[in-house]
Amino acid sequence: MEQNETCVAIIGIIVENPDSINTLNSILSEYRESIIGRMGLPYPKKNVHCITVVMDAGQNEINTLCGKIGRLDGVSSKAAFSNV
Repeated sequence: MEQNETCVAIIGIIVENPDSINTLNSILSEYRESIIGRMGLPYPKKNVHCITVVMDAGQNEINTLCGKIGRLDGVSSKAAFSNV
């Protein structure tokens, strides 16, 4: 992928610590220009929140976002990249 190319990616996020949600939302708003959409589902049975974020951005930007999210207490993330 060339430096200016973008790709579509899905970031899966699991929030186990509700105290991190405000910070997570703040981080996601920093990337709003590249976010196509997001969906969040609470799962009260396991006391977690599952969030899917779809982006069209450069690979470095997506990886940076995942890194920021992964450093939050009780939050994990993983990205899956498309070939387009």
